[in-house]
Amino acid sequence: MLTLILLILTVAGLLVLMRREAGAMPILVMLGGLGLVSLLVSPVLGVLLLLGAAAVAVAGLPALRIQWLTPRLFAMFKRVSPKVSDTERIALEAGTVAWDGELFSGRPQWDKLMSYRDDGLTEEERSFLERQCSVAAGMCNAWEIAKERADLPEELWQYLKKEGFFGMIIPKEYGGLGFSAKAQSLVLQKLSISETLMVTVGVPNSLGPGELLLKYGTQAQKDHYLPRLADGREIPCFGLTGPRAGSDATSLPDTGIMCKQVIDGEEVLGLRLNFEKRWITLAPIATVVGLAFRLFDPDHLLGEEEDRGITLALVPRNTAGMEIGRRHHPIGSPFLNGPIKGKDVFVPLDTIIGGTEMIGQGWRMLVECLSIGRCITLPSGASGTMRYALGWTGGFARIRRQFNVPVAEMEGVQEPLARLASLGYIAQAAVYQTANTIDRGEKPSVPSAILKSQLTEFQRLGLSDAMDIHGGKAVTLGPRNYLGIGYSANPVSITVEGANIMTRNLMIFGQGAIRCHPFVLEELAASDSNDLKAFDRAFFGHAALVFGNAARSFTMGLGIGKPSVPFDEVAAPYARDMARLSAGFSLCADAAMASLGATLKQREMISARLGDVLSNLYLASMVLKHWQEGDKVEGEAALLHYSCIHLLQRAEQAFDELFDNLPNRALAGVLRAVTMPLGRRWKRPADHLTREIAQSVSRDTALRAKLLAAAWQQNDGAKDNPLAHYNALLADYDRAEALYRTVNKAYAKDELPRQALHPEARLEAAREKGLVSEEDAEFMRRFEAEVLELLTVDDFEYDEFATDKANILRHNAA
Repeated sequence: MLTLILLILTVAGLLVLMRREAGAMPILVMLGGLGLVSLLVSPVLGVLLLLGAAAVAVAGLPALRIQWLTPRLFAMFKRVSPKVSDTERIALEAGTVAWDGELFSGRPQWDKLMSYRDDGLTEEERSFLERQCSVAAGMCNAWEIAKERADLPEELWQYLKKEGFFGMIIPKEYGGLGFSAKAQSLVLQKLSISETLMVTVGVPNSLGPGELLLKYGTQAQKDHYLPRLADGREIPCFGLTGPRAGSDATSLPDTGIMCKQVIDGEEVLGLRLNFEKRWITLAPIATVVGLAFRLFDPDHLLGEEEDRGITLALVPRNTAGMEIGRRHHPIGSPFLNGPIKGKDVFVPLDTIIGGTEMIGQGWRMLVECLSIGRCITLPSGASGTMRYALGWTGGFARIRRQFNVPVAEMEGVQEPLARLASLGYIAQAAVYQTANTIDRGEKPSVPSAILKSQLTEFQRLGLSDAMDIHGGKAVTLGPRNYLGIGYSANPVSITVEGANIMTRNLMIFGQGAIRCHPFVLEELAASDSNDLKAFDRAFFGHAALVFGNAARSFTMGLGIGKPSVPFDEVAAPYARDMARLSAGFSLCADAAMASLGATLKQREMISARLGDVLSNLYLASMVLKHWQEGDKVEGEAALLHYSCIHLLQRAEQAFDELFDNLPNRALAGVLRAVTMPLGRRWKRPADHLTREIAQSVSRDTALRAKLLAAAWQQNDGAKDNPLAHYNALLADYDRAEALYRTVNKAYAKDELPRQALHPEARLEAAREKGLVSEEDAEFMRRFEAEVLELLTVDDFEYDEFATDKANILRHNAA
């Protein structure tokens, strides 16, 4: 019995010290002390514990291990560690590591996340959202923009320029608005009522000449271009991708050759550019083109080095030799996008962004800009699109009646409606809170990949759910269809700014595994500099982290040692379990890197599943922070529960798939036992949550109002606003529903004529019978007329859609 007690004490002590990452000395003292005591009770156990203490001393104490163990490990590490290319190193060094690093550590310090204080919006930003954004949104009709104009209306273009929409990121001293990242995000969410409008405003405020000039431009370049970009005198585009350079932008074949050319009788040092770019947003109307190219100096005009690397330049539209103005036809949305070509285009050296000092720095410049831009534009567009989709769909589901009840009361509709609400809620929290970290000085490279890929996938699923619920209303295109155009344009968001396939499979974990890990970057740096002592510190710190995460994951998986978290009783259970999953993720990440080594780069499905765990933990943490700091409304707790359960269930599913597919099956079994000793905890959200959420978002409730807060909801624009109509109907719905019940009950009892099949006919019959007052009848006439208008779809002349009328078949010409 005493032997069993000593054994339990040993295991418990090891787990406690490992969880704390206490180091070799406390473990040595514990094993030595228990070993000496055990000699009196169980000599075999005592000897084993003392041998363990000796092993810990030899391998764990720095003064001893550096004499024999560290050099051997260092040599092995150099052989198996992945080689990091220059382009990969630039990507790894771009941006900053913040909360994503905490999740990678396996011991997230929640106070760090909560320390990103939210100062909210300025009065100027709030006013812009309420006034200018509403006016711009009110000028849009999806059908008119996509099918009749293939462009925004001229008056909208002029309004965007006049009000400074293209200068949100440009400081006020250059004539811009100088908005925060949060304000920029909310502007784009409101403008997401039109995909074309959101892209048109978003791109100049994201990756492009404006941001590049702000960060790297010479003072002369800033003084000239920034005021002109801010007020719309210059329309920018940026040429990066081409026929052979899409996601692999570093392989771009476009070249710039250093040369001299005589201009106006004077010899000018400059570049001769040859390029072919595709998929360039705003290219057809751009007045200034940012270009990425590979610069060569074969005549050594700048120095001995010939290949000077990727470089960026600003080229005015009217430069001789540049071909620009034609259009691509993006699916579903006619935002201006097209090719740019150039043959022997000569530009002087001062067109290089940042001047000659930034020659060869183009890839770093682009990656650093992407780390912020990808957090804002497309994720904000996705969040805004889901706001509108939820508003329309919740309203439609309530007023659309089948079998004498609103379809919002049918569980088959409630399921996708609640899912749409949850995905929108997660997106709103993630975009806002990540933008807030940018406002606090962070440049989140890994979160930018998470937000771009995850939220655009949410948008894809959410729009599909909205389409399913709308049915025939949304699949019939025309001016009344507010959903179909955006649905068809969704693949654009999935594809651009880093295709989601590449981002999920390569970037999130591939970049994060090195960039966010507490020790891997240090180990690689020590290897590069051949610094044995630095490697010893990093490697054994890494080893302590592995053992610590194993202990934390296992004990928390058994429900032992719950961490302290700064959340209320509603959110705290999710935060505590995220700490468990974070420890398991960090352990599995290290196990995958150790077992697969350099081949992990090619095992993209393994990398993707690890990335999925990190993505879901990141999104869930943003939801928790948003909940904790926000003004809570009735019904929001159900949405929080649904969203967190959904994300944590997805994280555990990714763990499961990882364990099922790790090549080393023994390692997979050990990892499963350590990270999930009692099996999976999270299942799909319960039906009662689904019902509660669907009811809330399809009625005039505080929760619906909160979710739609950043959308255009007034019917005060040049174009009709369906969301305003739905909101008005929902405000009157309780009165209408009582009258529906009265009339339908009377009809079921044969108190009304059987031929009164339409709601309007039954209403008039009920009024004549005295079952409904004239006041209520008049109310219902107006209500039903509005409902019918929202349910109505458009029809057209027979030959409307044919671009070549000569090819039309007149089937019934007679």
